[in-house]
Amino acid sequence: MQQFLQTNIWTILIALSSGGMLVWSIIGNRLRGIHDVDHIAAMQLINHKNALILDVREKTEYEAGHILNSKHIPLGKLGERVGELGKYRERPVVVVCRSGQRSASACVFLGKKEFAQVFNLAGGVLAWQKASLPLEK
Repeated sequence: MQQFLQTNIWTILIALSSGGMLVWSIIGNRLRGIHDVDHIAAMQLINHKNALILDVREKTEYEAGHILNSKHIPLGKLGERVGELGKYRERPVVVVCRSGQRSASACVFLGKKEFAQVFNLAGGVLAWQKASLPLEK
C-alpha cells in the first residue's frame, strides 16, 4: 500500500484536488449566499413572480443576443448603477451572464445591497440557449 501511494502520489493529489473543486462548485455558491436556479425555475420566476432579468455581460455580448425584456448593466458598472434597480428590491431578480460566474459575483453584491430575492441563472446564457429558449438581438 505504501509503495502504491509513493508511486502514485501526484495522481492521487490531482484526483483529490479535482474532487475538491467539484464539491466546491456544488456547495460554494450556497456558502456565499448565492441561490442558483436552472432555466425552468428562472422561467417560473419570470412568468409567475414578475422577476427582473439582469444581464451583467459586456455590451457586445448583450447585443449578440439576450433574454427578452432583460435589463443590461455590465458587472463592471453595477456598483455605480445599482440605484437603477431600487424599485426591484422586493421583487425576484434573476442575474445572468454567459456561464454563471460573473452573475454569481453580481448576486453577492446585490445581496449586500439588501435585495430580497436574488437568483443566479446556473449555466448562464449558454444553458438558456442549450435549452432552446429564445434570445432577442
